[in-house]
Amino acid sequence: MAKLVLSLNGVVQGEYPLNKERISLGRKPDNDIQVDNLAVSGKHALVITILDDSFLEDLGSTNGTYVNGKLIKKHALRDGDVVGIGKHELKYVNEHATADDEDFEKTMIIRPGSASAAVAAAKAAEEAGVEAEAAAGNATQGGTPAPVASGMPLGKLQVLNGPIAGKELELTKALITLGKPGVQVAVISRRPQGYFLTHIEGDGQNNNFPVVNGTAIGPQAYTMENGDIVELAGIKMEFSLSE
Repeated sequence: MAKLVLSLNGVVQGEYPLNKERISLGRKPDNDIQVDNLAVSGKHALVITILDDSFLEDLGSTNGTYVNGKLIKKHALRDGDVVGIGKHELKYVNEHATADDEDFEKTMIIRPGSASAAVAAAKAAEEAGVEAEAAAGNATQGGTPAPVASGMPLGKLQVLNGPIAGKELELTKALITLGKPGVQVAVISRRPQGYFLTHIEGDGQNNNFPVVNGTAIGPQAYTMENGDIVELAGIKMEFSLSE
């Protein structure tokens, strides 16, 4: 199991297994990992674990979150990465990590009212092999698609409502992020076991979890099935698998 090893000035202060999908880091005592230092924000960062991979996201902290000395907003953690918050360090230990930064940073964002521009930009980026800016900002799905695991059907999403109803997006990347930042964000991850939908951003209040087939998925990863209807940020999409 992956873990974070907390240290200060080279002295280990604790080891924390990443045994939940969401692990919060910060100065306040209600965090999963409390780092008692004034340079650390109350809610500083979040670690999201999906199967064998973990992803670090800064939560708008005052002094920033660093990985191997580099300031980050989002980062796919690799075995041996050193996370810096305040004066403390957390070493990520996971021999089975397979995540790729590009798969996490290059995402497609669908925002209510701008879904057409977002999906069109993402689709154009996918076809042209270049990055594109969606109406939501720096939100893209670009680069060379990752190969599909041998024998694994390729998944795709078809938009069911709005001005681009009928548009399709093949889920060739290991990770694709969907949603409205600050309100509702989810990630679809492609693994040998299949496709998984996981709630990423939002506190889950007011039915803020993604909805599949009319039911909120909750905080746990949802295993997607052929024909699922996903509702996220005002957009309905049908998930299907190629034969």
